[in-house]
Amino acid sequence: MSAHRALQKGFTLIELIVVVTIIGILAGIAVSNVKNAQNKAREAALKDDLHEMRKAIDNYYADKQRYPQSLAELKESHYLRDIPKDPFTGKAEWEEVSAAVDPSDPNGGSAIDPTATAANEEQGGQPGIYDVHSNAPGRAMNGEELKTW
Repeated sequence: MSAHRALQKGFTLIELIVVVTIIGILAGIAVSNVKNAQNKAREAALKDDLHEMRKAIDNYYADKQRYPQSLAELKESHYLRDIPKDPFTGKAEWEEVSAAVDPSDPNGGSAIDPTATAANEEQGGQPGIYDVHSNAPGRAMNGEELKTW
């Protein structure tokens, strides 16, 4: 009878079930890691886009002593090649934060309260965009709201 068993080849049903279960667990882990990697990549792209646009705003201000009126003005003035698309919304629409300019500043361009644009326009200040935020809803993986970035 031992000679007959030696001639049989193959796997038992238990061995196959164990192998399929292990493969299923590994596949589940891989899928969740891929989903997290995609979100991390979108967040990294968003941070980079915001950094570049803020840097362009700062460079514009350093050159012209005033803030740009819009992101389109940054593009027209060649401070940005193109207005990037938000990686979460897929649109090139950003929340532009207005700057109020202190009219008493001898240089005529230091930003004061960015929320008080209407009051400073009446006092002769020049509003422009001081900062930019994402319009994406929801939260980042670290729990912060994406709009606050």
